[in-house]
Amino acid sequence: MALSDIENELGERRKALANIADVQADYDATKRQLDELNAEWLQKDERRNEIRALREEIEAEIIQKQTIDAELASARADLDAVHERLAAAERLFALNDEMKRERAALEAKIAEMRSEAMELSEAQERVQRLENLSHELDREVARIEGLQQAATAQLAQVQENLAAERQATATAHSEFAQAAAKIAAAEERARSVEGEITTLEDRRSSLMAQVARMEDDVAEAGGKDAPSREEAVAERLKELTTLPPVLAQMRTWKDRAAENEADAIQRVLQRLDQSGLHYDRRIVYAFHTAMKTNDTTQMAVLAGISGTGKSQLPRQYAAGMGIGFLQVPVQPRWDSPQDLMGFYNYIEKRYRPTDMARALYHLDILNNPRSEFEDQMMMILLDEMNLARVEYYFSDFLSRLESRPPINRVSDKSLRKDAEIELEIPMPRGMDAPRIFPGYNLLFAGTMNEDESTQSLSDKVVDRANVLRFPAPKTIRTTAQKGIIAEPEALSATRWRSWVKPVSAVENERLVIENVDRMVSLMKGFKRPFGHRLGRAIMGYVANYSSFDRAQDLRVPLADQVEMRLLPKLRGIEVEDGNDHAFSELMSFVGENLQDDHLAKAIEESIRSAKEGSGQFVWNGVSR
Repeated sequence: MALSDIENELGERRKALANIADVQADYDATKRQLDELNAEWLQKDERRNEIRALREEIEAEIIQKQTIDAELASARADLDAVHERLAAAERLFALNDEMKRERAALEAKIAEMRSEAMELSEAQERVQRLENLSHELDREVARIEGLQQAATAQLAQVQENLAAERQATATAHSEFAQAAAKIAAAEERARSVEGEITTLEDRRSSLMAQVARMEDDVAEAGGKDAPSREEAVAERLKELTTLPPVLAQMRTWKDRAAENEADAIQRVLQRLDQSGLHYDRRIVYAFHTAMKTNDTTQMAVLAGISGTGKSQLPRQYAAGMGIGFLQVPVQPRWDSPQDLMGFYNYIEKRYRPTDMARALYHLDILNNPRSEFEDQMMMILLDEMNLARVEYYFSDFLSRLESRPPINRVSDKSLRKDAEIELEIPMPRGMDAPRIFPGYNLLFAGTMNEDESTQSLSDKVVDRANVLRFPAPKTIRTTAQKGIIAEPEALSATRWRSWVKPVSAVENERLVIENVDRMVSLMKGFKRPFGHRLGRAIMGYVANYSSFDRAQDLRVPLADQVEMRLLPKLRGIEVEDGNDHAFSELMSFVGENLQDDHLAKAIEESIRSAKEGSGQFVWNGVSR
């Protein structure tokens, strides 16, 4: 072989060796990367064996490379060994190709390891977040434990305060009992004093009457200038016989043409609408029925807060019906029947009547045959009747209303005697004092505001009245009047009486009897029993109720009577003092038997208000 050929071959081998040097640099870089990966992922046991195997392979390749270097050194020393070295170079080329393939595989493994490293990094971040959440949870638990400790301390303090309050309450109850005993004794003394005052006043009136009669006798014996007995009586009754303004106005009314009850009620509803007043029809029907039952129930009471239309309903109802309307404003100082009817002034020798007394006198066709109002009616409204103690000024009058004989027997003077009001007017000898019979042509109503300045109604009044309670309005309306309101036309008392039905109309109705008996049982459960008078009044209301615009359902008036007669009697009952079952039965009776969900819900709300307040039941009314 020529030397030039050998040199060419050696040049080619040098190029091959340069390539091998590049491979060596790649090997070194790869080794450094593997060392770095080995240091970084030393903790990964799964990869450690794989990296160790890769290291052994690389070390083997390095050994092979050293062998090749030795062979090349030997080739430089001995050109004869060129063939062997060429063969070694060929092996190296083959090895280079193999190493390229291994490098590609290694790069794929490195990419896979990088992906796994990213997943591990994300897992580490999640672990870190979990650790942070765990720390936050530990801090929150510590905070809650601190709050629990503070709450425990506060609870202990509250329990201590409660024990002190209970002790103070017990002391207050003891003091209250002593005060109540003192008040009872004082009231007893006051009643005794009032009795003595009444006796003295009666004695004084009797003496003054005797003096007046003696003066009359002296006047009669005094000669021809003395006034006659008729003149003296006329002078004493002068103001009583004067026509009050309300009757003077009624004299101008035209008589209303005959009409049925439904048309009359429709006219009342129309007048209320024209006056800008909004009442649920059931309230108007209830008030109308309460007015019709004045032979079994002496009056209707409209109760509630001020400004809910209690006074306007009777006023507009009377005008729409064609009934005279007299409003009597009650004064806080009223304490005797004289405040209602007036008194006799012994100095002036003249009776000073109220408008109510004058109206009653002129509407009494039995004792006043000169009456011009034989077939007319009047409603008397005691406005804010509980500003004074009702039993002081109205109890006697209420008893007389209750003592009236049936309407078909009022002409019997002996039967109506207990119902008549004898005016305290001293008359000449041989003449009886004037008497007034409050007949069935009179309707009585009253309003009562409930605040700190008023008195509660006595049981006597509640037992003899239908109490309509007006709750606070849900929305405020400001509707003005609509159109021109027609002048009233007088309703015939005879026509009115034709609408009134007797109790016997329903006394054989099984539904009425069963439900009234259930009411009796319910009230016994509350220890508020009622007797035949109230039972008869309830049945009278049911008999006179008309629904006017739909088929009559007797459960409606029965529910009305629960609202107006029974619930006011439960005032002051402890709602949780063993009465839970009784109240539950009452709500069940109203909701299931009478099917009045509004009333049942209103009872429940009144019970809840009592539990949140004083613990004593107060009927707040129902919004329909």
